[in-house]
Amino acid sequence: MCPRVEVNLSKIRHNTRVITKLCSKLNIQVAGVTKVFCAMPEIVQAMIDGGIEMLADSRIENLKKLDNFKIPKILLRLPMKSQAMEVIKYADISLNSELATIEELSRAARKEKKIHNIILMIDLGDLREGVWKDKILDTVKEILKLDQIKLIGIGTNLTCYGGVIPDNKNLGMLVEISNQIEKEFNISLEIISGGNSSSLYLIEKGEMPKKINHLRLGEAIVLGRETAYGHIIKNTFKDAFTFVAEIIELKEKPSVPIGEIGLDAFGNKPTFTDNGIRKRAILAVGRQDVLVDNITPFNRKIKILGASSDHLIIDVTDCEEEYAIGDEIRFQVEYGALLQLMTSGYVYKEIQ
Repeated sequence: MCPRVEVNLSKIRHNTRVITKLCSKLNIQVAGVTKVFCAMPEIVQAMIDGGIEMLADSRIENLKKLDNFKIPKILLRLPMKSQAMEVIKYADISLNSELATIEELSRAARKEKKIHNIILMIDLGDLREGVWKDKILDTVKEILKLDQIKLIGIGTNLTCYGGVIPDNKNLGMLVEISNQIEKEFNISLEIISGGNSSSLYLIEKGEMPKKINHLRLGEAIVLGRETAYGHIIKNTFKDAFTFVAEIIELKEKPSVPIGEIGLDAFGNKPTFTDNGIRKRAILAVGRQDVLVDNITPFNRKIKILGASSDHLIIDVTDCEEEYAIGDEIRFQVEYGALLQLMTSGYVYKEIQ
């Protein structure tokens, strides 16, 4: 079936095993992030088989899919007040930064007769979620007043929005904040969560602050790459996921459209280079399904020309292969493309 994503479970298990062993040397627990593949149970099980002991996702809808896996589950995205009851039901831990939401979680937990665990997020400069440093102690003081809420740790997120690289200085600051909280309130924090796949390079360099004991890892597992500098992690696979699309038209045409150029389907005015007559193939997939800039043909002589909502146009003029209608073209995927492909209901998922 096309278009499709082929998922190699043995490579997922292998990557997970390599990364969890790397982290365990520093007593760092790994939460396997399942959002990029929409928490498909087969892939989740491969991660667990590879050594994951905690799962994490940004969406309640995905946490519901994980309900049968009897290991701790984290809600990664800050909870919505309107979903407080579902957070209590499906997440063992949630990341939080807003007192109003934490109070709502406490009320929902009281109704469910549960104690809900939270990790307080600290903004260390990336400017996504998190409490700013001058408000941390006041926030912790209020959290500790809530009977149904247990503050089990603090965490931070770096790189995802502002592109700030984790380092000894900013993660060291997270450790200092944890020490300050423990001293001020005479409590012990179980988790100091030092970020995502962008923090892994610090382990390889031997520069991870010692008290960091938790990471939330997705891309490192599924694509074998740390995300601070984009380097492949030693002894991991980058091709656990492969995208395949089918040729539905194959013709020789000019390389420049004929007529006045206006806006394309996405409101942009395209530009073209005149390379004469070229052999062009159209694949049955488009921008509704995949981030076109994030895929690379296995056949490096293929050039991606562009895409509309439902058509991906490639140039196969320089290829040695004689392609035909119905032939399949295979692509390597980057994180953004994988996220969109796995989310699309029009792309088939083939487990291998």
